Amino acid sequence: MNLTQVVNNTLKAFRRDVPEYLASGVVDLTTGMLLDADTIDDHPRDILDMLAAATADLFEGRTITQIEQMWREQRGSLEDGGHYFQEILIYSNNLVHLFIRSPSNPEIVAAVVCRRNVNIGMFFATARHAVRELEEAR
Repeated sequence: MNLTQVVNNTLKAFRRDVPEYLASGVVDLTTGMLLDADTIDDHPRDILDMLAAATADLFEGRTITQIEQMWREQRGSLEDGGHYFQEILIYSNNLVHLFIRSPSNPEIVAAVVCRRNVNIGMFFATARHAVRELEEAR
């Protein structure tokens, strides 16, 4: 299965399984580009692309890479190129955003957005399961 099919299947799994689902996307951190997205509402492509760039900043922005380098030097526990930040959860006024780095390809991040009233445990469980499907398909 090629990457496009895997990404598409993952987005379908998010929509099907994640409670209070509103949107999801997959970002390639090496380019900062959105590989694909799915939303229940129409959003202009330029806004989605901007969110993809923001996702890249969350995981590999200058300050984040500096923190990882400092921890690497002090703790020596990360392999070269390894990353500390694997998942990031953000609450906004009405939404919850979960960003999950792919375990087998750390340059790929899946993002899922739900309504704020979502059961966080179910949100994490279903989103992680969909990412595992992404991993198994590779």
